[in-house]
Amino acid sequence: MCNYSLKKEQLLLKISEYSRQDVIVAFSGGVDSTLLLKIACDMAKKEGTKVYAVSMQTKLHPMGEMKEAEKTCKELEAEHVVIFVNELKEAGIMNNPVNRCYLCKKLLFTKIKDFASEHGIGIILEGTNEDDLHVYRPGIKALKELGIKSPLAEAGITKTEVRKMASEYGLKAASKPSTPCLATRFPYGTELTYEDMERVEKGETYLKSFGLHNVRIRVYGKTARIEVDETAFSEVICHKQDIIRYLKKLGFVYITLDLEGFRSGSMDVETDKI
Repeated sequence: MCNYSLKKEQLLLKISEYSRQDVIVAFSGGVDSTLLLKIACDMAKKEGTKVYAVSMQTKLHPMGEMKEAEKTCKELEAEHVVIFVNELKEAGIMNNPVNRCYLCKKLLFTKIKDFASEHGIGIILEGTNEDDLHVYRPGIKALKELGIKSPLAEAGITKTEVRKMASEYGLKAASKPSTPCLATRFPYGTELTYEDMERVEKGETYLKSFGLHNVRIRVYGKTARIEVDETAFSEVICHKQDIIRYLKKLGFVYITLDLEGFRSGSMDVETDKI
């Protein structure tokens, strides 16, 4: 049996064990949490237990994600629960500290744990995968402190394998690009405002209207640094006048295209120096 098959078998076994009682899946609507939710719902049907898909309604994530999350929960027959949160104020991350992800995760999963306690649920699952363990992810510390289960990481499932498995299950999220929180578009130490993050969201949505897949607008004051896949450079150049016009309308003065292309976590390259 190949390594992927072994890891998939281990993942199914872990979620099967967790699903012998009612469980919560922290659900963002991304491919990782969608795969977890699908498997948990399948296992819960066999066990006669219940799955709660808990999503956080926050301005730090694109608003359209919540509508997709609701639709997915309905399709998978999970009970969707939405918790509203003001992360900037409640987590104290207004100045985008280098441990922002830790503070944010601690807040969000404390709220999920409170919900779990109210409903007598002892197990909370979330979608950290094996690849996340090898890059700058301070939020993982908060998950461990709170006793949150990460079945994908426990089974050694990589992001590529997550997408492969999601595709095997016929999940629409299989090819969905990652959508990390909008605070990741700003350098650490920058004062974060919802207005600035809304500008980023609008700008990225506009860029995606040209058929671009992975898109980030990294912000340095009045400068917008655009990251797209290298194969999409020509598309950006082709529409550069429209893009410049739109981004300037949003308030940016300087518009640049990053020649290194799209890189997840590109704002974390100097975290070891902070």
